[in-house]
Amino acid sequence: MTKTKPTDVDEYINAAPENAKEKLREIRFILKKVAPNATEMLKWGIPVFMEKRILFSYAAYKSHLNFMPTGPAMEPFREELEKFTTGKDTIQFPYHEPLPKSLIHKIAAYRIKDVQENDAKWMY
Repeated sequence: MTKTKPTDVDEYINAAPENAKEKLREIRFILKKVAPNATEMLKWGIPVFMEKRILFSYAAYKSHLNFMPTGPAMEPFREELEKFTTGKDTIQFPYHEPLPKSLIHKIAAYRIKDVQENDAKWMY
């Protein structure tokens, strides 16, 4: 039996492993609240929020949720992010731990402001 690729965000979440679905719904809710005018779509097979450009994205992996707000949007929050695994533009949130909702909200709001005021790019 062949798996079909999701064509929208709802299908992406519904196709995710059971342990990921709740976290995907949580982060989506947070990001929709922060960016109510953004368009949701799949790019590279993962959910993204777009306005003038990609604001942020997120993706389900085997043991964690990956949030991609860009490195510059993460920079002011480095101390709060120390307990998480981070990459240049990404933050990993393990499924077995609660999402840091307030932190995600702050980072997302910072990213939107940076795009709106400084025409910040997507990935650097």
